[in-house]
Amino acid sequence: MSRALPKYNKRRVAAVGGAAAVVLSGAVIAGSALAGEPGGGTKARPLAATGTITCPDVASRLPAVPATARAEVDRNLTLLTTQIREANNRLATSAGQGGPNFVQNAILGPLKDKRASTIDRIAIAIGRTTTKPQGLDSLAGCTLGGGQGATAPQQTGTGGTGADTGKGTGTGTGAGTARGTISCPDVASRLPAVPATARAEVDRNLALLTTQIREANNRLATSAGQGGPNFVQNAILGPLKDKRASTIDRIAIAIGRTSTKPQGLGSLAGCTLVK
Repeated sequence: MSRALPKYNKRRVAAVGGAAAVVLSGAVIAGSALAGEPGGGTKARPLAATGTITCPDVASRLPAVPATARAEVDRNLTLLTTQIREANNRLATSAGQGGPNFVQNAILGPLKDKRASTIDRIAIAIGRTTTKPQGLDSLAGCTLGGGQGATAPQQTGTGGTGADTGKGTGTGTGAGTARGTISCPDVASRLPAVPATARAEVDRNLALLTTQIREANNRLATSAGQGGPNFVQNAILGPLKDKRASTIDRIAIAIGRTSTKPQGLGSLAGCTLVK
């Protein structure tokens, strides 16, 4: 009888220990469940929940860009695109942070300062060999739109409308004024957060989109008076859409290698002629 008692006590201790483990596990599960409730976790809400930052297009407001300034202008136009993307990424990952002025003070304000410096560099580059464009600093400020799909189309070529007249000036000859300017939907502002592993490839293709629009505007300017009524659509806008579709698809594929592949970007391939 004296040898049986210890065995009983061992079984009793084991049972009590098992019950305690169950209680502890239940507490952990409950804590995990609470952490998943709204306000309990740290995962940011998607971009659509906070809106999208939209900025005035700079490229379409530039005069004809001298060949000597084109590379520097294009680099800074690409940087403007990168700045908007980074601001939208910050917007997405900081949802719920700060007070009522958080977006203005922490995102829109710094973005305006960065854009002002970049736009000034563009104006200086043009001004080295021709008249320095005035009034571009008014394009530095950006706004918060209601949702990701609310982003306004932005032109990203270097041949666009004049800052005063609103009419296209082209990047080749003055003939582009009569024709107008090619305007394309902005792709960068419609992208989700770009993984670091895809950033270089995405930036290269965003720069290529800029080049494609510039080349199309050059073709538009230098072909004034050519062809019939459908010349612009068949010879310029159609081929441009095909090029953009391939480039946009490469951007989506690059993001999709390490994250969710963005859908619906193909709808941004088509461009229009703005008189």
